[in-house]
Amino acid sequence: MDVTTWYLEQTSRSDLLPAKPPSVEVDIVRAELPSPEFSRFLTTAVGGDWHWTNKLPWTWDEWADWLAGGVETWVAYHRGTPAGFVELVPQEDAAVEINSFGLLAWAIGKGVGGHLLEFGAARAWDLADRQPEREPTRRVWLHTCSLDSPVALANYRARGFRVYDTKVNVPGDEHEGETPGPWPGAGPRTRGFTAASGTPPKRP
Repeated sequence: MDVTTWYLEQTSRSDLLPAKPPSVEVDIVRAELPSPEFSRFLTTAVGGDWHWTNKLPWTWDEWADWLAGGVETWVAYHRGTPAGFVELVPQEDAAVEINSFGLLAWAIGKGVGGHLLEFGAARAWDLADRQPEREPTRRVWLHTCSLDSPVALANYRARGFRVYDTKVNVPGDEHEGETPGPWPGAGPRTRGFTAASGTPPKRP
């Protein structure tokens, strides 16, 4: 199966376009203490359905080294429950990559994605305010592919990101086989919390 990867960027803070408010109350908080356990949880909880497998073999030390490089993790919560996250990675030449961005399954379709992406991109643009050893951001970029959420590319474009490159079958990408889900053996998730009521699914 051919997989298309799109690379998108903003080159000015003014490129960022606002999103509509979400339909549920959302608080976005930075995870200020680097935690390999928490970062791996977010990666599997959000990316388990979208082939986010490249970090799954990492050891605890590899996760810790990754987070120690200035990575910022911002987490959206609804009533104390994680709804999604955005991970910012500072790079050379005053660039910041939105390395990971997405929602847990229950939060999709409630306007959280656009709101979280706007917030995360804004934090990429002002990252040097929190990391003064770095140059002010001059470019924010990310990539997505045709195996990601079908609304991902449109969401990025709606926030002002522009496609600057497109590739097919990027070498090294792991896209074969079934997606692992949030944990091995989780199986299909046909029931979930109702965000408006906070009611858990009934047991069979």
